[in-house]
Amino acid sequence: MENNQIEKKTFAFAEGEMLLVDKPLTWTSFDVVGKLRNTMKPLKLKVGHAGTLDPLATGLLIVCTGKLTKKIDSFQAEDKEYTGTITLGATTPSYDLETAIDATFDTNDITEDQILEASKSFIGELDQFPPAHSALKVNGERVYEKARRGEDVELKSRKICISEFDIVKVEMPKVFFRITCSKGTYIRSIAHDFGKALNNGAHLSELRRTKSGDFDVRNAWNLEELIQEIKNQKLEVTTELPLT
Repeated sequence: MENNQIEKKTFAFAEGEMLLVDKPLTWTSFDVVGKLRNTMKPLKLKVGHAGTLDPLATGLLIVCTGKLTKKIDSFQAEDKEYTGTITLGATTPSYDLETAIDATFDTNDITEDQILEASKSFIGELDQFPPAHSALKVNGERVYEKARRGEDVELKSRKICISEFDIVKVEMPKVFFRITCSKGTYIRSIAHDFGKALNNGAHLSELRRTKSGDFDVRNAWNLEELIQEIKNQKLEVTTELPLT
């Protein structure tokens, strides 16, 4: 009889696993790591992620366990690809939908040709300022915590590189895009600066990380399915122990 049984995934968390996870909307990257670490208990392991995704972003998150956590920096250094939506005509303090709109602008005079031309100005090496609502640390505290208290934080610009910035579709006031960029690039800042380039305002209204280096979100685990798979393996290990 033909064997159609699918081979099950066997994890070796202590030796080191690299887990590709499709991060759900509203979860922080730390939430994902914490959930997976708790699911792996009672194993006491190092678990970390390569490249933070904002809560309102979805997509590829590389999670490493055990000895493989030593390679997180190398995974994080790879270029990233994102798809998403920039909404013209309105700004927010966080540069995305985490905070409410604080200013609006008329977009009637903006043409698709102007949008395409503006995107070209972002190709290459740029000096980028991180958003005030970011996970960067200043004096040991996350910048977004200071921003939420209304404190002003002086942030320094950083060198980034955008190798591709494709405008996929324009449905005013929404601009759908695909970007390939270096590590440390804030797509929220690109959205904010994109509005400025059009003498207007803009914010990031949707974001999905599709690639990191050679890894693709199409090969990533759904988080709940991954958690269940880990639980199933632990159950199988328990039930297969010899009776005494």
